[in-house]
Amino acid sequence: MTGKERLIKMMEGQPVDRIPVMPITMMFAADYAGISYGDYVTDHRLLVDSQLKTAEDFGFDHVSCISDPAREAADLGAAVTFYESQPPAIQENDALLADKSRLSSLELIRPEEGKRMYDRICAAALFKEKAGDDFLIEGWVEGPCAEGADLRGINALMMDFFEDPSFVEELFEFTLALGIEFARAQLEAGADIIGVGDAAASLVGPQLYESVVLPYEKRLVDGIHALGGRVRLHICGNTSALVSGMATLGCDIVDLDWMSPLAAARSAMGDDQVLSGNGDPVSVFCNGSREEVIQCLHSCIADGAPRYILAAGCELVRDMPHENVHLFREISEEYSAD
Repeated sequence: MTGKERLIKMMEGQPVDRIPVMPITMMFAADYAGISYGDYVTDHRLLVDSQLKTAEDFGFDHVSCISDPAREAADLGAAVTFYESQPPAIQENDALLADKSRLSSLELIRPEEGKRMYDRICAAALFKEKAGDDFLIEGWVEGPCAEGADLRGINALMMDFFEDPSFVEELFEFTLALGIEFARAQLEAGADIIGVGDAAASLVGPQLYESVVLPYEKRLVDGIHALGGRVRLHICGNTSALVSGMATLGCDIVDLDWMSPLAAARSAMGDDQVLSGNGDPVSVFCNGSREEVIQCLHSCIADGAPRYILAAGCELVRDMPHENVHLFREISEEYSAD
């Protein structure tokens, strides 16, 4: 069974030969391949080679186009600073929509016409050429709230929820349309699943989340499904108070950060939802002993059962010992799912 087959069968509720392994790797993959992170995020050929090398050597079941949250914002004209060994950073103090009135004249560009978005589209296509059906190919888009924060500035957006809700809705309509278009382009290029990162959503409470953010996430998920794609949702931060709402989105995979307990999410979401994530990527997977890593992986599998995919709570950090990374695949071999 290939990695792609294994993950699809898990998502479809069919038996698999072992628990799939699908951790997020970005800086870890670049370092492992011996390239700078600045090159990783700007040259899709290096990103693809790094992901394939990492997946093959550590026995992962997927490869991913994820690199940083500044793809869409940069192509729309946001101020972004690039670094040699760190992810690009959107300049919060010079937000593209610091003046809200600019939104009315902001044009929705085709992803194929944006330099950074097109580079990610090319990554999906090159994955398809090089990996074929051996690995599940994951594209990536920013969720409506996260992209809204990238364009408006996170602090300003949080105030807008209370001071100008109509602007928030207008902004989210724009970011939703952009997300669907970017997903379409990656799916057409070869992606099998679209990762949706909506980190800013973890900063609002459950009432605002369910009344304002969730409807747009739902439309994004439905839009990607209508295009024939699958969805893996990842919201960085503590989403413990949001999981009941997240359960209504219909995501193929819900990926939980380490602050959100798997057992509670399973209870709130029911047995049919595929879950992944939760292990602390720093204190356990990077700094923990072999025994602590093994114990954490077993606990994640137990808490995430019956439909669970092995992954860390957020990305594997760049300094994670290789022997700890190998444990993901080793532990997965001890389990079959049915």
